[in-house]
Amino acid sequence: MIVVSACLAGVECRYNGQNFAIPEIVELVKKGQAIPICPEVLGKLSTPRPSVEQCKGKFLTQSGDDVTAEFLTGARVATEIAKLVGSKKAILKSKSPSCGCGMIYDGTFTGKLINGDGVFCKFLKEENIQVFTEDER
Repeated sequence: MIVVSACLAGVECRYNGQNFAIPEIVELVKKGQAIPICPEVLGKLSTPRPSVEQCKGKFLTQSGDDVTAEFLTGARVATEIAKLVGSKKAILKSKSPSCGCGMIYDGTFTGKLINGDGVFCKFLKEENIQVFTEDER
């Protein structure tokens, strides 16, 4: 079973209330080969919601609201789901503070990217689950 970011499977759960559907990923879900997960929704964040970036180990909105607890909770629950379904591979939304793999926004809300992983991505890697972005699949 492949874990996929729910937004890539067509679920309108992104911070802006939209999705980023990729037809091949939608098909994997339809065929029962993938399970869509949104750690931010699992962390009880609303959709839509303010955008968030990682900043010095915390997860902050542009106005400075700290949503670190929600991000950590959601990532932990999502990781448990991935383990329960026996996932060995994940395809996650690039650049996301939850799902980003290899590159994430730098915490300044200027669109600048830095090397790093989202918290869900980190947790999956700790469980030896291979993580790819939608561009690498």
